[in-house]
Amino acid sequence: MARLYHVPLSPFCRKVRLSLAEKRIEVELVEERYWEKEADFLRRNPAAKVPVIRLDGKLMAESAAICEYLEETRPEPSLMPSDPDGRYEVRRLVNWFDDKFHNEVTSKLLYERVNKKVTGQGYPDSSNVKAGARAIKYHLDYLAWLLDHRRWLAGDQMTLADFAAAAHLSSLDYISDVDWNRSAVVKDWYAKIKSRPAFRSILADQIPGFSPPPHYADLDF
Repeated sequence: MARLYHVPLSPFCRKVRLSLAEKRIEVELVEERYWEKEADFLRRNPAAKVPVIRLDGKLMAESAAICEYLEETRPEPSLMPSDPDGRYEVRRLVNWFDDKFHNEVTSKLLYERVNKKVTGQGYPDSSNVKAGARAIKYHLDYLAWLLDHRRWLAGDQMTLADFAAAAHLSSLDYISDVDWNRSAVVKDWYAKIKSRPAFRSILADQIPGFSPPPHYADLDF
């Protein structure tokens, strides 16, 4: 069985978990206090970051590389289009969420509200929280624009781009930082994706000291 060293609210870990579940790969989840940089974990990944997965007799790190490996070694069901243009668009959007959205929103909201407390780094920086709250509106509007032109974020089929977006948004939804009333089309998209069997373990996550809102695990909001 695969073993994934993860943190429940990490969007990068959630993206890998969604990919594994969609491809029906059984995995053991091991919560990792990566910030403590224990010797055993540093041997698994000297970068001291999650996710790290043990699969096919090897250890692998970095969520993008892990997801690409899963796609190449377990191609069904596919999370990437078959044509180069489509694959480019998926990779572009995955990078959008894992880079731009992460830096402008996730790090300003989730990391300030949750990670600082969990890792003992003090209290949230209110200026960062306000910046994240402003920035997420722009990103939700961009999602709405994409979904006004496409069935899914990158095209007519669900792809890794949808999982990357949903991984970040689900983490923020756990702490009530997503205004689902801003866009009906985005809300409908998220309802579709969180209704998938792959999402079940994510919706069951419980973080000590933090309770999700009632709608978090409600498939119909």
